Amino acid sequence: MNEVPSPYQVLLYYLYTPVEDPEGYREEHRVFCEENDLLGRVLIGREGINGTVSGTTDNCKKYMDYMLGDPRTEKTEFKVDPAEEHLFPRLSIKAREEIVTLGLGEEDFSPLETTAKHLSAEEWHEAMQGPNTVIVDIRNDYEHKLGHFKGAVLPEVRNFRDTPQWISENRHLFEGKKIMTYCTGGIRCEKFSGYLLREGFEDVVQLDGGIVKYSKDEKTQGKDFEGQMYVFDKRIGIPVNQVNPSVVARCVACDTPCERYVNCANKACNEQHFLCEECEGKTERFCSNECREIIRAKLAAEQ
Repeated sequence: MNEVPSPYQVLLYYLYTPVEDPEGYREEHRVFCEENDLLGRVLIGREGINGTVSGTTDNCKKYMDYMLGDPRTEKTEFKVDPAEEHLFPRLSIKAREEIVTLGLGEEDFSPLETTAKHLSAEEWHEAMQGPNTVIVDIRNDYEHKLGHFKGAVLPEVRNFRDTPQWISENRHLFEGKKIMTYCTGGIRCEKFSGYLLREGFEDVVQLDGGIVKYSKDEKTQGKDFEGQMYVFDKRIGIPVNQVNPSVVARCVACDTPCERYVNCANKACNEQHFLCEECEGKTERFCSNECREIIRAKLAAEQ
């Protein structure tokens, strides 16, 4: 029996490539996306382009053809997932100086100049078993909490641009080790792994295509990834591990395994946290007692 193709798709991609006029290209990009009912988020900078969009299968093909037919973006590699509907509420296309901000200022560089060796999913999984390796997750903490590679280290930073300082303060964790870096699709690793090489670390590798590509590999089948992969669309989390899956996230109220992400009812906080359905009524969706008291005090003052 032939499978019925999904009516929609979601595309994830990035490309480090010189863009002379980010503002002009942003406007051109916006027009094409609006004409073809594509929604999502795209960043365009002088160092390249990074985006994730959803649309009908036909319109996503038009978008890929449009990108691959442009000399500026003809080397783009797309990661494609099926979808039943649009996965984004709107279209946002922004022009910035950088598509990945590592906070290096005048010492900033392009991954086209320096980046670490890419490992395939199979090579990555084999290297993970090595006795002298350290696996570094360079995503945000809320992404890591939903799911991560077994034994991965998460830099204790609030913003990605603070990572170099953290590395400087914790060099002892990495000296003499094989440093394995990964992120969702690979874009942060391109720059971060290059930064590590420039800092004198010699044995640095990165996961080719990030968790997304790893999850689709037929040989590894997502093995040894714990929890789910966080994505920036309606799905929030998607499965990775088809071999030995597990749940690592826990409800903030009762500490039971839980992968249900919600936003704090205190909109000034709005922090995402894990909360099971049973505890939602008890906590009123606040992430902490402090947030609950802030709103109660505000309501009392208004009465």
